[in-house]
Amino acid sequence: MSAAPNRDRQAERREATRREIVDAAWEIARRDGLAAVTLREVAAMIGMRSPSLYSHFDSKNAIYDAMFGQAWTVYLDEMRQHDLPAAPREALLAIAEHFFAFSITDVARYQLLNQRSIPGFVPSEAAYAPSVEVIGLLHETFDRLGVPDRADADLFLALCGGLLERQLANEPGGDRWTRQLPRVIDMFADEVGLPGPSLRSSR
Repeated sequence: MSAAPNRDRQAERREATRREIVDAAWEIARRDGLAAVTLREVAAMIGMRSPSLYSHFDSKNAIYDAMFGQAWTVYLDEMRQHDLPAAPREALLAIAEHFFAFSITDVARYQLLNQRSIPGFVPSEAAYAPSVEVIGLLHETFDRLGVPDRADADLFLALCGGLLERQLANEPGGDRWTRQLPRVIDMFADEVGLPGPSLRSSR
């Protein structure tokens, strides 16, 4: 009988505390905005003295870094689990709708991941790595759908991002620009020569 591996309980407790700190930071960001996240506010929320917080995160930007990496990891995991339709146009629409849903349901998270909303914050290489994997997975999907040109993928992201920015800026909680997604995806698909019936006519 093989012995169970020894558990590093101290490391487990430390990791649990870090998760609690990050969760508290997200709660503050969603309630009061990203700029409201401070070491003092986070420490107060979890009942910890500010000096003790420094043993886990040495700065506010270090907390943002952990939030950034965590959020992109969540999105990457969702992408990997997201079954796409076989039809290329439907698959592109599903990708766009998933990105919209992920962003609109958590505006603070969207701002941290996709806007330069924190002066002086630059994510670390480790925190940035999941976002690089997201783009890599998107490129693999586009290759499979018959859109291998990386400039076309850039255009797709710009079109979706522009619509999303208009939605969040002008009608938070609404769907005025979200409803334009099938039309925009059709325009993109026509431009890159993807076959298939119009998404607008099938909805």
